[in-house]
Amino acid sequence: MKTAVVIGGGQTLGEFICEGLAAEGYNVGVADLNGNNATRVADNISTKKGQDVALGVAVDATDEKSVKAAFEVINAKFGSIDVLVYSAGVAKAAKVTDFTLDDFNFNVNVNLNGYFLCAREAARYMVAQGNGGRILQINSKSGKVGSKHNAGYSSAKFAGVGLTQSIALDLADDNITVNSLMLGNLLESPMFQSLIPQYAEKLGLPEGEVMKHYIDKVPLKAGCGYDDVLNVLKFYASEGAKYCTGQSINITGGQVMF
Repeated sequence: MKTAVVIGGGQTLGEFICEGLAAEGYNVGVADLNGNNATRVADNISTKKGQDVALGVAVDATDEKSVKAAFEVINAKFGSIDVLVYSAGVAKAAKVTDFTLDDFNFNVNVNLNGYFLCAREAARYMVAQGNGGRILQINSKSGKVGSKHNAGYSSAKFAGVGLTQSIALDLADDNITVNSLMLGNLLESPMFQSLIPQYAEKLGLPEGEVMKHYIDKVPLKAGCGYDDVLNVLKFYASEGAKYCTGQSINITGGQVMF
């Protein structure tokens, strides 16, 4: 069995991805800043499968030692690292005149630096194994078009595209593909819901009208669902996508088309 590691797998979209990959037959390393959440998700997966196919580990994706230790534990448990999904992410919003350097750096540290550290560590295992591999970053449409009041988040996501392309070139000879999934608004996610008051203020709308405002921007008139993300991710993790690397794949309902 192949092993997938999901960074940020302890809740919401990351948890959904862990469950989906387990259903596809992967062993799953559930890695999250909240170790209790990671263990809960892993235990639930193993219980549903009736097999010990998931392991929860605590990881701070921005800390080199923590990342190295998490991968060591997962590899020791399952014997390989075949797929990495970097699903950790944060967002703090403010007009640029009020955007603090600490908040900007926080966005960059988690959304970009953490991706680099985890991709590098996963790649080391994949190269040593010699069987190829898949590295997938959960990115955002804000990595292709600027986002008002989101200078830190959007900057980090744009940089993530460049990092994906560069790592893809580095690892092509090792048959390791690297791609970014550019998500539309996950309207039902806790992260988006937590930002509704800020978006309401930014847009000059009542909070109850914020979601409709964002849905109306999408040609397919829907937010991005967790299932939409998982369906595309499963393809790019599969052998069917062996000829695709360095790509930024839109999952935006047509809102972004380049």
